[in-house]
Amino acid sequence: MTAATLRPTGRRRRSVRSVTRRLLAEELRLVGRDPFTLGFTLAFPVVAMLVVGGAFGSEPAHGFPINPSHWYIASYVTVMIGATGLVMLPVHVASYRERGVLRRFAAAGFPRWSFAVAEIGLGLAGIAAGVAVLLVVAAPVYGVPAVRAPLPVAAALLAGSLAFVSIGVLLGTLLPSARAAQAVGLLLYVPSLLLGVGGPPTFIMPPGLRTVVEHLPLALVNRAIRDPWLGLGPGTEPLLLVTGLAVVALVLAVRRTRL
Repeated sequence: MTAATLRPTGRRRRSVRSVTRRLLAEELRLVGRDPFTLGFTLAFPVVAMLVVGGAFGSEPAHGFPINPSHWYIASYVTVMIGATGLVMLPVHVASYRERGVLRRFAAAGFPRWSFAVAEIGLGLAGIAAGVAVLLVVAAPVYGVPAVRAPLPVAAALLAGSLAFVSIGVLLGTLLPSARAAQAVGLLLYVPSLLLGVGGPPTFIMPPGLRTVVEHLPLALVNRAIRDPWLGLGPGTEPLLLVTGLAVVALVLAVRRTRL
């Protein structure tokens, strides 16, 4: 056998891409029919943002360095990332594993990486849709804050989304059932939501708790996005940490989901 026969042909590469696109399209269709997924991933962060942002008003007060509603708009973008990566994807992937769908994919001859690529694409599409809905709803109510540093914010959004989408896929392949994935995902998501991202700001917390909370993975993503967005700092250190987390989580997720 020559080296040429071992190399994938252009036709085979096109076939792999075509199958992966079809798998992703089917995944998007199936998730779109799931009211729990849509409600929790899209509606909950939007409603919470409206409630919490309204509670603190639109004038700097209570220790906030800027408009509190803008603080929470930026923060709830991260909440959308957490909801997708820690709740939606683990439940979705674990339900496939529980029903033996992954084995059937492998038996049907799907390309080796197609499932991992499709699930990561599904997660990124879900986050993009959720963030778009969040900003559209926030705009007429509180106004969307101007992005002070677009490139760092875009990099943080991408790195944070990849990190949590990969974590979600990995959790879904490790946990034995959809119910277990939901329980573990909520156990990881709710404390991060209440303490590190969407709840009271960390500057009113005791110093010891603040140190712990600010180093939660979702809180690091939040700082990497919110600080350069609102002009509160460059966000370089959390961005580097989140990027490292994204690389590790992505490698583990792809290795775990090989068909």
